[in-house]
Amino acid sequence: MSIYRAIWRRSLDDPESFWAEAAELVAWERRFDRVLDESRPPFYRWFPGGLLNTCWNAVDRHVAAGRASQPALIHDSPVTGTIRTLTYAELQDRVARFAGAMVRLGVRKGDRVVVYMPMVPEAVIAMLACARIGAVHSVVFGGFASHELAKRVDDAKPVLIVSASCGIEPGRIVAYKPLLDAALAQSAHAPRHCVILQRPQLRAELVPGRDLDWEEAMAAAHPVDCVPVEATDPLYILYTSGTTGQPKGIVRDNGGHAVALAWSMRNVYGVQPGEVYWAASDVGWVVGHSYIVYGPLLNGNTTIVYEGKPVGTPDPGAFWRVISQHDVRVLFTAPTAFRAIKKEDPEGTYIKKYDLSRFRALFLAGERCDPDTLLWAEAQLGVPVIDHWWQTETGWAICANPLGIEKLPVKPGSPTLPMPGYDVRVLDEEGHEVPPGKLGAICIKLPLPPSCLPTLWNADERFVQSYLSRYPGYYLTGDAGFKDEDGYLFIMSRIDDVINVAGHRLSTGAMEEVLASHKDVAECAVIGVADELKGELPLGLVVLKAGVERPHAEIERDLVQKVRDEIGPVAAFKLVTVVKRLPKTRSGKILRGTMKKIADGQPWTMPATIDDPAILGEIAEALGRLGYPRRSAS
Repeated sequence: MSIYRAIWRRSLDDPESFWAEAAELVAWERRFDRVLDESRPPFYRWFPGGLLNTCWNAVDRHVAAGRASQPALIHDSPVTGTIRTLTYAELQDRVARFAGAMVRLGVRKGDRVVVYMPMVPEAVIAMLACARIGAVHSVVFGGFASHELAKRVDDAKPVLIVSASCGIEPGRIVAYKPLLDAALAQSAHAPRHCVILQRPQLRAELVPGRDLDWEEAMAAAHPVDCVPVEATDPLYILYTSGTTGQPKGIVRDNGGHAVALAWSMRNVYGVQPGEVYWAASDVGWVVGHSYIVYGPLLNGNTTIVYEGKPVGTPDPGAFWRVISQHDVRVLFTAPTAFRAIKKEDPEGTYIKKYDLSRFRALFLAGERCDPDTLLWAEAQLGVPVIDHWWQTETGWAICANPLGIEKLPVKPGSPTLPMPGYDVRVLDEEGHEVPPGKLGAICIKLPLPPSCLPTLWNADERFVQSYLSRYPGYYLTGDAGFKDEDGYLFIMSRIDDVINVAGHRLSTGAMEEVLASHKDVAECAVIGVADELKGELPLGLVVLKAGVERPHAEIERDLVQKVRDEIGPVAAFKLVTVVKRLPKTRSGKILRGTMKKIADGQPWTMPATIDDPAILGEIAEALGRLGYPRRSAS
């Protein structure tokens, strides 16, 4: 048995001792009474009775242990042309003072604070300051639409909102304050105060009596100490879009979260304290929470806060410049970022301009990684490229290749094997496990391991209904896929993206894999569209690599034949069109569901998380060329 398999097996057979041992990575104010409280299933709680402070574990203890002068955070901002470094001692000072500013404004343990900020160090400072005093932060992606921000304000009921005057995108400045003011005009709940970071690129008008300037609040504040909280107390709420239009508030606790993330940094990502680790994401997403802020700092790493893009700030070499300049050992980003780089620089010309000799590994997650993108990155970088799979709900990897334990054989298209505590099963519609190779619903046997959501904010019933009711005793991930003979998991699509073509259940992900392997294709999406005869038909949208000059009709014929050859006539794949770009969320996920509604002529609303709303007009035109209805957003 491999080292990994022995560790994973032990985590399922003896979770108490496994996670008690992992908890040694965390400093406890009072040790927990027991490891797992199973008294009220399906509401399991980890490390009850334990007292700790997440900010102390992420900042203060490293200062005390001799890392005061080590860089804790590097803010690299190509959009402003600036780089700032904060040591652990400097981060401790700023966090303690901003925590003092919040206390001065009446924020207490258990109060909620909404953070609505761009990728600046102050966003991280605000999050850690909340953790320091036991307040519960809820980060909303900077520049999020006002009505969506208003929904989150009404659900979390914050006493304070921390924001900035603006965010900066390539070629434009996004004013945040008007969006925040509009959200507060719409929301039923009113926070007592807003603290606004004034950026030099655009200053905001402050509302007298309600709004305070960040620098003035800091100048008037006295630093405060960490407040111990229960391991089961909430650290943060992170909202995801709900099917009802009402966002779901994912709750993350303090104890289980700290233990799982600390364990994952060394064992999944293979990084040691003192090394530089970079998650190229945003603090508004779960990756930003887990692996820009908490994970690296809990492990004593230097973390990168990057205010830029993979291409265009200024070129497709942006990531390689950051890795080389800051001595990044491990990078974690979305497959979408690499597809964008591959599209602009298919030969990897920019990679050769930088010294990446100390770079060790690339981890990809956030959306399914097609094998072609993984193999391209592997060939260009010459380091392990690890596809791993997790969710906002879990907070860390469900399946991965644990480089810190042992590097397992890579199977392109698979995020490898389950991490400790995850008992992953593939079930049919009746709840029975399916044999290897057969598509089914991917579920996790309860209890979920530490860091996974214990419930939804103020919505226990919705938590059960959303995740636990379809297969009693299991958490429904919402993803469909299969295991192979070695137990490797293959995520093929969301359950909603498994299409039924004349009675055959087919994965759109399998078709996307075929399209993505074509030499001219940079990225693609396959959706199921309504068909009177067959029920559904697959429809492909492809974006070509830069510099491709072949006629689109010729490439489209190639793609139809390629799917026919590799999947078979059963796929009934005949509909494909070239588009300039695909609609995505700001975290890089392709909006397949919205495209499907447009194609089927169903009512749809503009997704709150969309990166560029204009793209949907282009997609509607492309679908129209294929004979599918066009409908404006409701």
